[in-house]
Amino acid sequence: MLEIVTAERLVFSEDVDVVVAPGIEGELAVLPHHAPLLTVLKPGEIRFRQEGREGNLAVTGGFLEVMGEKVMVLADAAERAEEINEERAQEAVAKAQERLANRGDDVDLERVLQSLQRAQVRLKVARRKGRGEGAPSRRPE
Repeated sequence: MLEIVTAERLVFSEDVDVVVAPGIEGELAVLPHHAPLLTVLKPGEIRFRQEGREGNLAVTGGFLEVMGEKVMVLADAAERAEEINEERAQEAVAKAQERLANRGDDVDLERVLQSLQRAQVRLKVARRKGRGEGAPSRRPE
């Protein structure tokens, strides 16, 4: 079972076969019977396999916990591939790149880089949707 929640909503709650998440020290794969685990997530893509189909979501960071056969993601923000507007995601990447290129002394470099990374993750996930690699269409019940 994979559950992804934010402060605002339940984003995903379904049985899956494998989860790959952007751990703070690199990608982390969780298979059935994984040892208990708690780790920090960095902005990135959560990929999963469900009945032979691949799915993915964008997360902006948070925590991942494995307990028994359940993987719980407490995300700062998360979006299913079909929720992301590719054009708006591309605009956000361009805007962040422009802010980075034209930054002055008053611009917080770390904040601009984080914004760029989040926008790039959203764009990557949105583009996968266009190739038929987005999350399965079933919604949580």
